[in-house]
Amino acid sequence: MHSAIFAAVALGMTLAASQAAAADYEVATQTGIVYAEHDGSKLLGDLYQPKGLAKAPALVAIHGGGWQVGSRAFYQYWGPFLARNGYALFTIDYRLGKPGVYPGAVYDAKAAIQFVRAKAAEFNIDPDRIGLIGDSAGSHLAALLALAADQFAAAYKDDADAAVPANVKTVVAFYGVYDMLAQWQHDLVARPRDNIAEKFLGASPQQDRRVYFDSSPMSYATVAQNRPRFLLIHGTIDDIVDPPSQSGAFLTALNQAQIFVRRIVIPGAGHFWASDPFESEPNSYGATTAPRLLRFLKDTL
Repeated sequence: MHSAIFAAVALGMTLAASQAAAADYEVATQTGIVYAEHDGSKLLGDLYQPKGLAKAPALVAIHGGGWQVGSRAFYQYWGPFLARNGYALFTIDYRLGKPGVYPGAVYDAKAAIQFVRAKAAEFNIDPDRIGLIGDSAGSHLAALLALAADQFAAAYKDDADAAVPANVKTVVAFYGVYDMLAQWQHDLVARPRDNIAEKFLGASPQQDRRVYFDSSPMSYATVAQNRPRFLLIHGTIDDIVDPPSQSGAFLTALNQAQIFVRRIVIPGAGHFWASDPFESEPNSYGATTAPRLLRFLKDTL
C-alpha cells in the first residue's frame, strides 16, 4: 500500500516537473544595447531573455540582406519565441554596404559573440552554451565565425572584449551562402546588375580569387576537435541562394569533415521568409521549422 502511494506521489511529481519544464517563460527584453564600436560606428543589439532562468543558453542572431540591407529587427519574432522556450537571443546590427565591406562585418559579428560571453553573468547566460542563428548573408557570417573565428584576429584588438573567446557550440542557418565563388557565379545569372558577392568582397574572382576562398565557410569544413554542430534550413525553390551549390554542397563538406550536421528542407519555400511572423500562422514556413529547430537546440546547446 505504502509503495503504491509512493509510486503515485513520484509519478505526480514527475508530471509536475515535466509540465513546469514545458511551461513558457516570461520574456524580458532590452533594446539598443551597444556591443562594440568599430571605426566610429556604434553597433547595437536587442536582447530577449527567459525571465527567471539562470544561466540560459544563448544565441547570437545575424540578419541577412545580401550584406547590404537588413536589421536586427529580422529576429523580432524568433527572439520572444526562443526566450519563452528557455533560450536567450541577442540579435545584432552590423555594418552594411561599403562600411561593412569584407571583413568588417565579420569582425562586427565576432565582437557580438565576445560581448555576450563577457556579459554572461550580467545577462544570466551560460558562457559555455552560446550558439549562432542567421539567415542568408547572416548565415554566411555565422558559419564563417563558427568554423574560423580565429582567422579574424588582426583588427580591433582594442575592443573591450577582444581577448574573450568567440567559439560557439551550434549554428542554425537559414538558406545561407557558404561558397562565395559559387554565389558569385549564381549572381552573374540571377542578378547580373547586383552581384552581391562581388560587392561584399570588393573584387571579382579574376581580380582576387584568394578572397573568395578565405571568406567561404566551405573552406574551413575540415576535420578538427570540438567543432560546432550545424542545422541547415532551406527551401526547394530559392532563386537568390542556390540550394544545391550552397546548403547541399556545404552539407556534403561538413559530413566529409565529420562535423555534426542536420538539414531541414521546406518544400515550396524560396528566400526571405525566416523574418516573417510564424506563431500566428500555423501553416507558415517558420511554424513548420520551429519545433524541429527547438529539438535541435535541445540536443546541441
